[in-house]
Amino acid sequence: MIFLTVGTQFPFDRLVKAVDEVLDKGLIDEELFAQIGETSYRPHNFESAASLEKTLFDKYVTQASGIIGHAGMGIITMALANNKPLLVMPRLRKYGEVVNNHHLSIARRFEELGHLLVAYREEDLPRKAGELKHFVPKKRQTQAEEVANRITGFLEELGGLQGE
Repeated sequence: MIFLTVGTQFPFDRLVKAVDEVLDKGLIDEELFAQIGETSYRPHNFESAASLEKTLFDKYVTQASGIIGHAGMGIITMALANNKPLLVMPRLRKYGEVVNNHHLSIARRFEELGHLLVAYREEDLPRKAGELKHFVPKKRQTQAEEVANRITGFLEELGGLQGE
């Protein structure tokens, strides 16, 4: 089963419709269930819910063979923590899906690191959905010490500025 999730803050009709069209063409041969948020588009080829309680959401993530979603950090970290193949489509400002294009930056970076697949346009989705079945995400290496050192350096710099 593939799990599609778009988050709950903003509608993402573009992704839901694109996935529905991929299923309509028979390009995904697995059952798909989706959490689609408050949306005006109603999928024809899969069951969905606007929202899911946390335990049910977590169950779909852990049982999924793959995940398709927006490029939000919540689903990215959850997919990585559960070692699930993830295909994202970034929300874009030009469509009113987000207030800025931070999803593009996030998607590019995690794609570069080999953690996920990205469909930058709806036209990319059929090919990328085909790749999802065989995609193995690279394990994420935490960099807690590096982050701590950067924060410490920043705080020390602030402390030095206060003495001036």
